[in-house]
Amino acid sequence: MKKNIFGRKFSRDTNERKALFKSLISSLVINDRIKTTEAKAKAIKADADKIITKVKKDGEGVRRLLAGVLNPEAMDRLINDVAPRFKNRNGGYTRIIRIGRRFGDNAMEVLIEWTEQSKAVVVQSAIKTQKPKVRTKIKRSSVKSKKNEK
Repeated sequence: MKKNIFGRKFSRDTNERKALFKSLISSLVINDRIKTTEAKAKAIKADADKIITKVKKDGEGVRRLLAGVLNPEAMDRLINDVAPRFKNRNGGYTRIIRIGRRFGDNAMEVLIEWTEQSKAVVVQSAIKTQKPKVRTKIKRSSVKSKKNEK
């Protein structure tokens, strides 16, 4: 009997899951907002908030701790650009915005973004959501009627 199991597996082994979280958090730091599923966004939200808090407390000395969580490009941007935005905020660095269901598998898609936006992101309008294609039924009655006539 398994008790006190924490975290989400996403049908992946440990290394795949760590790589997934590392790439999602790095993409969030580099792009300021990412579009992903609701479950993945909820899984990385706490980690993203924790790394912002670490950078705010330690500054440049936190690079060694973040090496396993972020790629080098994202680490530089986090320390120099993202974390200074939150110097007056005590928590709640990310927000999750639902944008609808994905057409292929009906998964709930969300935007996860920083609550304090950079100037470049504020200028942009909301991300365009892809509208589902409307399927039209093809009438095959003409084919069936020809078979019935014979």
